[in-house]
Amino acid sequence: MKNQHLFYLFSALAILLSNIMCAAVAYNYCNMQWSIRYAGYSAPASMAFLYIIPYAIGIVICSVLAGYFHKRHRNSL
Repeated sequence: MKNQHLFYLFSALAILLSNIMCAAVAYNYCNMQWSIRYAGYSAPASMAFLYIIPYAIGIVICSVLAGYFHKRHRNSL
C-alpha cells in the first residue's frame, strides 16, 4: 500500500512540476520580450527557455520514481 501512495505522490508531483514549468517559462518569455523592447536588454527572449532545464530534471526524476514505485506495487500483489 505504501508503494501505491508513493506512486501517486510522484505522479502528481511530475504533473504539477510540468504545469509550473509552463507558467514560469511563459512569464519569463513575456518579461524578456518586454525588456528587450522597452528596457534595452540585449539577450534574446529565447533565453527564457533555459528555465526548462531544472524543471525537466525534476520531472524526469519524479517520473522515474513513480515508475519504480508502480513496479514495486504491481510485483507485491
